[in-house]
Amino acid sequence: MAKKVLFINQEIDPYVAESHMSIMGRELPQKMQEAGFEIRTFMPKWGTINERRGQLHEVIRLSGMNLIIDDTDHPLIIKVASIPTTRQQIYFIDNDDYFKSRQMGTDENGKEYADNGERAIFFARGVLETVKKLRWQPDVIVCQGWASAVVPFYVKTAYSEEPSFAESKVITALYTNELKGELGTNFKRCVAFRDAKSELLDGYQDDFNFIELGKLAIDYSDGVVEGEEEANKILFDYAKEKNKPVLAYPGEDIQEPYADFINKVCPDAE
Repeated sequence: MAKKVLFINQEIDPYVAESHMSIMGRELPQKMQEAGFEIRTFMPKWGTINERRGQLHEVIRLSGMNLIIDDTDHPLIIKVASIPTTRQQIYFIDNDDYFKSRQMGTDENGKEYADNGERAIFFARGVLETVKKLRWQPDVIVCQGWASAVVPFYVKTAYSEEPSFAESKVITALYTNELKGELGTNFKRCVAFRDAKSELLDGYQDDFNFIELGKLAIDYSDGVVEGEEEANKILFDYAKEKNKPVLAYPGEDIQEPYADFINKVCPDAE
């Protein structure tokens, strides 16, 4: 039976500007599908995405849930589209407060959004709740970009008893794209949900920044990948210090190294 791999991507070409991460967001799931894995792919519906050009449409049966973050209700909207050149279907997580009319990490003046931490929290929970509704049980979850960095923490705590994720392994891919500022002094309070207790973050700095977020992702991951050459060295070295299985940047020929690493992190049952 084919392993199920869930890709949680911050960027996917052609929906956002071309970068190494957005190209990997498109090509990696496609290559893994060609290698025989069953895949699902998610990304945030950033406000810069042209819904008409991308042919996005809302999936009513998956939308309608409210996620409470910091005592505030935030409606979860799910949209879907297919990349024209492939058979890939992309699920988009949308919300008026966090994504509509707002760019990825910074506004049009290049200033980072003060609530980027909350946006990552909403995205993580939105993806996991939607996967539950799909009644799909991923064997492996691959997280790419800071927007997906809360996912490993939630999978191993708040969602660890959920049938959809009880056996899931998590891989974090590191890139050079990074936030420069803090994610908000209230990040630890906002991230608390079910068994994802805020005291589990006591060992991290109070002012959560990109490095602290990366360490949180690595600590709750089962493997770490260097997604591009010269990806964040501090975090890659941290993963090695924590004795996590790692895959150094494999170059442009990604299919076999990634397939082998997924199988290493999630070996076939005897």
